Amino acid sequence: MVRAALAAARRATATGDVPIGAAVFGPDGTELAAACNAREATGDPTAHAEVLALRAAAAVHGDGWRLTGCTLAVTVEPCTMCAGALVLARVDRVVFGAWEPRTGAVGSLWDVVRDRRLNHRPEVQGGVLEADCAALLAGFFTDQRPV
Repeated sequence: MVRAALAAARRATATGDVPIGAAVFGPDGTELAAACNAREATGDPTAHAEVLALRAAAAVHGDGWRLTGCTLAVTVEPCTMCAGALVLARVDRVVFGAWEPRTGAVGSLWDVVRDRRLNHRPEVQGGVLEADCAALLAGFFTDQRPV
């Protein structure tokens, strides 16, 4: 699943966006949607890969906005906005690659998805293909900030 998110992330570099990708899989494992960051391409500060993939998956999943039984795979630990969105979408499972200690909200800096005050708490698995996901980001930022 993270490999599908990595494939989506690679599309972001064409627009100058940070290469983060996300994919949503249905309860049967079928890929429902995939997206990459598109903040630069769209001028939309909410156009994170996770939000775009959740929107597209909801349009095809068939349960309105609810993504019950679905898994969100993403190359980097989701931020607070994206963590909130996946909780509200009722995603059952989140699988991600690289940890993000500065802004991560599913275990690093915050742990939005496991807050006991919420009525939905998805399962979380981090560090899947972590080296591959981190290398994609490192390469992007090295190119952005040459020595």
